[in-house]
Amino acid sequence: MSTVDGLDLKALEAFFAAEVPGFGGQLSAEMLQGGRSNLTYELTDGRSRWVLRRPPLGGLTPSAHDMGREYRVVAALRDSDVPVARAVVLGGEDVLGVPFSVVEHVDGVVIRTTEQLNALTDDDIRRCAEGLVDVLARLHAVDPHAVGLGDFGRPEGYLGRQVRRWHDQWARVRTRPLPDIEALHARLAETCPAESGASIVHGDYRIDNIILAPDDPATARAVVDWEMATLGDPLADLGLHLVYSDPAFAPVLAGAAASTSERLPAVDDLAQRYAEISGRDLGRLDFYVALGYFKIAVIAEGIHARYQQGLTRGSGFESVGGAVAPLAAAGLRAAARIGRG
Repeated sequence: MSTVDGLDLKALEAFFAAEVPGFGGQLSAEMLQGGRSNLTYELTDGRSRWVLRRPPLGGLTPSAHDMGREYRVVAALRDSDVPVARAVVLGGEDVLGVPFSVVEHVDGVVIRTTEQLNALTDDDIRRCAEGLVDVLARLHAVDPHAVGLGDFGRPEGYLGRQVRRWHDQWARVRTRPLPDIEALHARLAETCPAESGASIVHGDYRIDNIILAPDDPATARAVVDWEMATLGDPLADLGLHLVYSDPAFAPVLAGAAASTSERLPAVDDLAQRYAEISGRDLGRLDFYVALGYFKIAVIAEGIHARYQQGLTRGSGFESVGGAVAPLAAAGLRAAARIGRG
């Protein structure tokens, strides 16, 4: 079989033969579940395994599916304190019709569902959650210039651009009017602070974007899904990471998102751990949390729009649209707290 949904295996085999040393000559592929944006596949020639990422079919976001950016940051972080998969090759549109990236497969466990999380002990769940915060703080401590990412983004004005970008994206993808989104945007625009600092930001940091060691869920083997990485305000990463604990997010991942489990430590405790490790002031955290809700609500609407157009692949997309309004409402509640205390 020469094609898998979204791939042309014959074209990939020719590309691998030219670009990947030691390639065995014939590929098989399997689409990996879990992602709701870029399509992700495991490839093997029977001897080695790789992971290929390509934009979604009918992608609607101009900048969120930039394979070159994703590949560049993974390659740059290879020798840092942040665990990543080894970058292998970046492919152009001449092979699959879209850009794509290939990294080595990393053996480990990805905890996507509450059922998977519930198989762990309370102590392991706590250590896992704390370990993820520790890795996030280590990412934000990396000097972008030292790893060749000094020009990876424009940290100055990052927050204002984020507010404008996601509002512009809402106009592109919305399938229905939602006044709470407009109200949340207005509140964010009027309360947008100066950046708290500048670092490499992941842009989508949550438990199911981390490959964990099979024998120790507190040990991260690779942070994955870097498609929205840039240079920006590190507290935007933290705010979004905390937002992912809200049960309102669960429908985006088919209703069983591990990040929403009530067995995880309280968000205040995780925020405090991050503050202690990073030394960063969290006095304006409510803004970053509200921004996180705004971002994920718009992303969920984009996924819903692709689902309505028949452009998604995999299962569980039918529930995503129902998450948008609750996420926007939660964002408004967080925005209402901005400046208090």
